[in-house]
This record gives sequence, structure tokens and C-alpha cells, in this order.
Amino acid sequence: MLATVETGALRGTSARGVSVEVSQTRGLPGFDIVGLPEAVVRESRVRVMAALANSGLVLPERRFTVNLAPADERKGGASFDLAIAIALLAACGMCAGNALPELLLIGELSLDGRLRAVRGVLAHLLSARERGLRAAIIPEASAGWASLAAGLEVHLAPTLRDVVGFLEGIQTLAHNRAEAWSEEPPTPLDLRDVHGQHVAKRALEVAAAGNHNLLLVGPPGTGKTMLASRLPGILPEPEPDETLEIATIASVGDLSPPAQSPRRPFRAPHHSCSEVALIGGGHPIRPGEVTLAHGGVLFLDEFPEFPRAAIEALRPTMESGLAVIVRARERAVMPARALIVAAMNPCPCGYAGDPRRVCRCSMAQVERYRARVSGPVIDRFDIHVQLPAVPVSALGQTAVGESSAEVRERVRRARARATERERNFAPTGATLHLFKRLDVPARVLLLHSIDALGLSLRAYSKVLRLARTIADLASSDGVDSTHVAEAVQYRLLDRDLHAMQHSMASQGALRA
Repeated sequence: MLATVETGALRGTSARGVSVEVSQTRGLPGFDIVGLPEAVVRESRVRVMAALANSGLVLPERRFTVNLAPADERKGGASFDLAIAIALLAACGMCAGNALPELLLIGELSLDGRLRAVRGVLAHLLSARERGLRAAIIPEASAGWASLAAGLEVHLAPTLRDVVGFLEGIQTLAHNRAEAWSEEPPTPLDLRDVHGQHVAKRALEVAAAGNHNLLLVGPPGTGKTMLASRLPGILPEPEPDETLEIATIASVGDLSPPAQSPRRPFRAPHHSCSEVALIGGGHPIRPGEVTLAHGGVLFLDEFPEFPRAAIEALRPTMESGLAVIVRARERAVMPARALIVAAMNPCPCGYAGDPRRVCRCSMAQVERYRARVSGPVIDRFDIHVQLPAVPVSALGQTAVGESSAEVRERVRRARARATERERNFAPTGATLHLFKRLDVPARVLLLHSIDALGLSLRAYSKVLRLARTIADLASSDGVDSTHVAEAVQYRLLDRDLHAMQHSMASQGALRA
């Protein structure tokens, strides 16, 4: 007898359908798994047999062949256990198979027959809905992720025995409930807690309004990490479709669902992380930090200390918003439209330009330090901000700045204006369209600034986009010279080391 059960396999942040086919023949008892299974899948043979025996489900002494179709794609992960066990029972007539063609089965089996959570449950459910399946059975521990998968009847099973009873019609399984999510309390990280750094806070607002990548440069203790950690608090709440996409990615990266409804992520990997950890990869392919931060913020502190290969691998991702992983046998395209914030010191010791401390780095040391981040990478950051040292006396000031909620409302209105405007013209030729919207003084200022600073064509396009975002924050339909002037100020690092050289020369004169 032949039995087929529908399940799935992860590739990056999405799932593809896999059919588990089981056939029995006479021969030595046992079963073989074919269809390019990875080591974890091959080991499921031991887990499945133990789970069946400890659940009181003893297979007849037959030789079973388990095929994971399509057979030319690699299969990894422990999510096939439940589907293999049910397919074996159905092939022996020990489990009703009437509902199996329209049912998705996902779950890892423990040796006593309990179901354990697996990665990517939400991705599996969305894939099953696209394939036209009617229902799914998943582990109870994965219930939270499934609450966002509308249009699919999801059943929660604690054990293998309960799944068999449900298929036989002698037992019911709990349905997933959408109210599994609870509201997330407001974040305690508020922008009003940051004293001083008014230029940097304004840059944060512009970056949030237009999703512009941001590079913070300043001595230690100037608030670079404090500012970056408060950036998610000024981003508007994600739309339902975006929330679903964020939750799908999060389900691939984590086994247990969060207690609160998925919000915009904030990821801050250590500077020792590898290229694969940052961009994605491995076997099977898994998302990296830039994908796990999709829709939120990716903070790269001590940016020059990251491996050079990891920094350079960010270049195409920052342009396209996609992480493309290509292997000899597979290819995965994962969303990676995160707002990237990088922080670095101005020199190896960190005190170049600090009026209170003397920088003792030589010009060669500074150049080597800055060369760890190539010019093309710096060019891909829309906003460059130099943070000055904040005097201690400023911390005792009673004046309170704007809260994150106030800034977030301006960001929300600016994004709404941009969305409405983009509906009225095609994105092709967007740079030319933006240039035509400038008034005459703004055009003159922009062209003069491009020549004076030696900006690249990419930087030229980014200045136009920045100016448009600044105009949206000001609720202006047109872009004037004040908007362009502010946008140009955010590209000062394109002048290479001139400002730093002048500062260090002044310090050298003082020491002499």
C-alpha cells in the first residue's frame, strides 16, 4: 500500500512543499529514506521508530521506503518527523488517510511521542495556503506563530497518539486562536532621554522617515549606541502585510513565539560575526542578521572591526534590499530591507576632534583605520553624522526634548505623503523626476555642492532622496534650497579625511 503525506522544507525565509511517500515491501524490517535527506532527516528514522513504539503503535515487520519528493532538492531539519510517522502508519492501514491529501503535517518527535516545536512554522503555513491545502497539524508549542496564518484551519497536537486519534475521528484537537498574541508594552527607550546631540536626533528622524541608512561617527561616550537603540521607537507601526512578513522571518529564526505581537525588530550583532551570520547562508540556508532585521533596524557598532568580507557583502544588500544566497545546488532570495545604522570612532584611539582629549594617532594609523571601511560602502550610507562630545554639565539640564511618540507622528505623516506621491508616477527615472521637482535655487545649490564635494552619482541620487524626505517632514510639496542644504550637510564624510586632517593638524600645532 502506498501513502502520501504533505509537509514542507525551509529555504531561507520561505517554505516549499514536500510530499512524503511511503511504500512497503517484504524484506528485513526497517525503512530507508531517499530524496537527498541531510543528516538530521536521516536520523529521523531512529526518532520515528522510538516514538511509534512508545506510543503503542507497532509497525508490521516489513521493509519501508520513504521518499521525500521532489527528490533532487536537499531536505534538512527535524520538521519531517510527524509526516514520516503518519505516512508509515497510513501505508500499513493503521491510520485513516482520507484527509491526508489536504492536510499539512509539521513537527519534530521526541522519543516518547511528544511533538516539539520546529522553525519556520508560519512560513510552512503560508506555503500550505498557497498550495491549496485546507488544514494543518502543528505542535502545541508553535501555536503563537500560527495565529497570523489566516485562511487555514490549524490544529494543535501535543503527541503523536493525539494526531492518530484525530485522523481516525475518535478525538478532537484544539484549534489555533488568533488571540494568542498580547499587546506589547511601550518601550522604555525614549528619545527624550538623550541630552544634546540635536543634529544626530534630527538625522535619526530623517532616516526613519525615508528609510535612509545612517553612519554615526564620534568619540566613545557620545551616545551612538543610545541613539541607535531608540530608532525603532520612532518608526511607525507596521502595516498588517508587513507584520506578517516580519513574523514569518522571525519564526524561521526562533523556535518559540514571542509573548507579544511581532513589532519592528532591532538587531545588534557583535563585530566578530562572520559574513554568513550577517548576510545568511549555511546548510540548509538560513537568514542572517540583515534579514532578521527586515522592517526594523540593524545596528552595527564598531563598524570597522567587522570582518572585511562581511562589510563588503553588505553592499548589494544595501542597494537592493535583498539577501541573495547562491550555492551550486540551490538559490535563496530573502528580504533584507532593514534600516542599517553603523557606528564608528573617528580614529583608532577614538579622540580625534575631541577638544577635551588629545589624539595621539598618526595620520597613517587613521588612514589604515578608515580604510577598513571602503569608499563604496561609505557611499551607500545616505546620512553621515559626526557626533561631538557632550559636556557633563549638559546632563543636569532640566530642559526636556521631544518624545519618541512626537517624532514618530511626524515620521508617520512623512511616510504617508511619500506613499501617496509614489502612486502618481512610475519609479523608473525617479532621480530625474526628483530633480525636476527642485526649484531653480535648489538646483544651483545641488549642482554646485556636487562639484565642490566631488560626490559620486550614487551620492547625488541619495542627496535628492534625502531632500525629498526632508521636504515631506516639513509637509512641503516642493523641494527648495533649504531642504537641499540640509541634505548636503549629511554627506560631509564624502570629503574623505580633509576635516579630520585639519583637526589633527591643529592638535599637532598645539602639542608643538
